[in-house]
Amino acid sequence: MNDRPLIAREKIARLRASFIAQLPERLVNARQLHEMLFNPATPLAAAATAAADLHRLLHSLKGTGATLGLRGLAEEAARGETIAIQIAEQIDLATPATAFELMGCLELLEQVIRELIETPASTAAANQESSAPAFELTDRPETAGDQRTAPPGPRLVYLCDDDAVQVEHLAAQLQCFGYRTATYGDPRALRQAIQQQRPHAIVMDIIFPEGESAGTDTMIAMNQELTERVPTVFMSARYDFDARLRAVQAGGSAYFPKPVDVMGLVARLDALTIQREPEPYRILIVDDEPEVAAFHADILQDAGMTTRILESHESVLNELDDFHPDLVLMDMYMPQCSGRDLAQLIRQMPNWVSLPIIFLSSETDKAKQFSAMRIGAEGFLTKPVQPAELVTAVSVRSERMRDLRSLMVRDSLTGLFNHTTTTQMLANALATANRHNVPLGFAMIDVDRFKSVNDTYGHIMGDQVLVALARILRERLRNSDIIGRYGGEEFAVIMRDVTLEEATRIVDNVRHDFSQVRFHNNGIDFHCTFSAGISLSSREKSLIFIRAEADRALYQAKNQGRNRVVTITS
Repeated sequence: MNDRPLIAREKIARLRASFIAQLPERLVNARQLHEMLFNPATPLAAAATAAADLHRLLHSLKGTGATLGLRGLAEEAARGETIAIQIAEQIDLATPATAFELMGCLELLEQVIRELIETPASTAAANQESSAPAFELTDRPETAGDQRTAPPGPRLVYLCDDDAVQVEHLAAQLQCFGYRTATYGDPRALRQAIQQQRPHAIVMDIIFPEGESAGTDTMIAMNQELTERVPTVFMSARYDFDARLRAVQAGGSAYFPKPVDVMGLVARLDALTIQREPEPYRILIVDDEPEVAAFHADILQDAGMTTRILESHESVLNELDDFHPDLVLMDMYMPQCSGRDLAQLIRQMPNWVSLPIIFLSSETDKAKQFSAMRIGAEGFLTKPVQPAELVTAVSVRSERMRDLRSLMVRDSLTGLFNHTTTTQMLANALATANRHNVPLGFAMIDVDRFKSVNDTYGHIMGDQVLVALARILRERLRNSDIIGRYGGEEFAVIMRDVTLEEATRIVDNVRHDFSQVRFHNNGIDFHCTFSAGISLSSREKSLIFIRAEADRALYQAKNQGRNRVVTITS
């Protein structure tokens, strides 16, 4: 049984109770504004301010009441808001008749509030007029991405081929990219191993001495025995349609002719075995109504997002820098600073000029909605909003922001941070390291004789070399390390809290693994190497100085014969 709707209704009931408890004070405030508005002694400017404040108060009651299912309250507040808008637009034309009409609305509103406060909770729960939410509560919406995760540790791949030399060589290649491997010479040994420990994936030949279909027959039999199919990649010396068809019918996820394209195999194994939890979208909610903000935050959190609530606009710039939201969800009417003004302010900040902003308001005037959209807002949702509509609107725009941000900060070929972003991150990491008095390592890496690779094997093959190095750097370095493509065949690595010896060991291990990777082009195998220079930070060293040190160390590595790591110790 799914108890989410019950839990959600309990949360709504608590928010509603908190909101109702504040209503008498708000009604007193409304009467005071009404008295100031129609007092002949009130200056015109002060009366205009009172009209605007009264409109905002009634607008807030309407929106929050509708969101929390208090329809009677919302309807009376809406009638009062309509009059307040007319008065605010023509403040000098306000008459005793409009004063009397507005007071009548406030008296009806007072009656509704009194009934809400005096009605016992049990009666309110049975009264659909005052307690039913303005939407249906459904199961948690599905979020994008596969939520399954692979077992911890390096991914285990079983390789099966009767050619011992080839299978061991392929295993060594996969180990360079962070895979754990085990090799078997025949399908029977493979089946026994799977019964003992299930791997993340299988790479196996189709043809064995037992017969041309021994490999595919084995996988068909094993898939019938297993409760969940193991991702399988077939390889073969055959290029024909029948061999490929048998591989597909046996449940194969990919087919590689021999000699196997190692980079293609690694990419396919990555796709089959890496199942990362998507990073939750970060949503900043700006709303002076705490109950409504909490309610919308709960909907988004239930859909797997991370939220932060601001009830006041003063700290929004600090929150943007601290929280790094993917989207801002804000009310249109707030004291002292409207949502429209706040959105314009955010748009004037270079770092946040493309940040998606969605207005969430009970405003139904299309002209005012379009006016708000003209300042660059991504959308306008009208309260009360259906949970599914809110989740969809926020997630679609947040995903677009992630994609745009990735295009802006990452290199399109390797997926690593680009030169500008890496430089900014180095500056930030250096400041943090100095502040906490911890060392920071900076490595410059350059592929040896890369021009010769392009000239000999072509630029497409050169791109494969760069992608391979980027893949090994991501796999072999620590999660805390920052990796960037500095330009061309040059890469940069920022290593937090390391000694010079540790940084050298880390980069040298990557150098060794990269030198073992076999690249294949038109029947020719070749290997590549890189040289690296490392500098270590200190309080006396500036960003420019650290980069110059690492660059000088890299130059020394090249002069000393390449395929080595050189450090600067002074």
